[in-house]
Amino acid sequence: MGKIAFLFPGQGSQTVGMGKSLADGSAAVQSVFDQADKALNSKLSKLIFEGPQEELTLTYNAQPALLTASIAALEYFKQFGIAADFVAGHSLGEYTALVAAGAFRFEEAVYAVRKRGEFMEAAVPNGEGSMAAILGLEREVLAAITDRITATGHPVQLANLNCPGQIVISGSKTGVELASEAAREAGAKRAIQLEVSGPFHSVLMKPAAEQLKAVIDGMIVNNPNIPVIANVTAEPIVSAEEIKDKLVEQLYAPVLWEDSIKKMVELGVDTFIEVGPGRVLSGLVKKIDRSAQIFSVADEDSCKAAAEALEGEKR
Repeated sequence: MGKIAFLFPGQGSQTVGMGKSLADGSAAVQSVFDQADKALNSKLSKLIFEGPQEELTLTYNAQPALLTASIAALEYFKQFGIAADFVAGHSLGEYTALVAAGAFRFEEAVYAVRKRGEFMEAAVPNGEGSMAAILGLEREVLAAITDRITATGHPVQLANLNCPGQIVISGSKTGVELASEAAREAGAKRAIQLEVSGPFHSVLMKPAAEQLKAVIDGMIVNNPNIPVIANVTAEPIVSAEEIKDKLVEQLYAPVLWEDSIKKMVELGVDTFIEVGPGRVLSGLVKKIDRSAQIFSVADEDSCKAAAEALEGEKR
């Protein structure tokens, strides 16, 4: 029997109303939203359920909101008795994966990602940093371009290695513009400017990483119950100490998503379940490994459908 991995989405998957139908029908799910409100001393659940979308999309709201909605979906899905052999999350989603693996208490994680969002927003003045998705270029070619441009004093680097032919670059506004132009000249199909509030996963996030370190150092971190595949290394992390280091590094290092999925396949995973809002990660897995079995669970119907399809996989 193949192994199962749970995947947790990152920023960009947030939508107004996520998790509401589950909370309405389940006291256990509603309690997840209540805990988030209490941990942040704010009405995060009201913002998640009612919006407005513009406010929900702000980094310091989107991050705790997505973590909460994803853990709420996991709480609901638990009743079907399907367990994960590995967990991983894309950027912010790594915190959700760590909660799912028992490394963090949910309330502490919600507080940490609210702070993470605030530090990320404040690290680079608005308009000075940027990110772009480069489609159809090999990572080695793109890395050579970003290195060349960084050497001219305009920092830019690979930020998210999402799947074959889709790499996000991040850095100063000028660095990203120059690298996008050079990528097109080198044969990239497209370079798409992303609507983000800062240059995430770039060296410009180092000030935010310093502040985040103080928050993470103050948290109770346990060794995870199941291996978590780290964004920074695409390898399993199994110790509390390593978790702390990798989360700080993650703010300014690339997210090795394609490598992470390939690593799990190598370790015997043939079924990936995206837990939480959206289907972004499911789409990426399809492009990385066409033979994988993929499910997205975010509401009652999708949870039941996945559970029925995996009926024989319970343990």
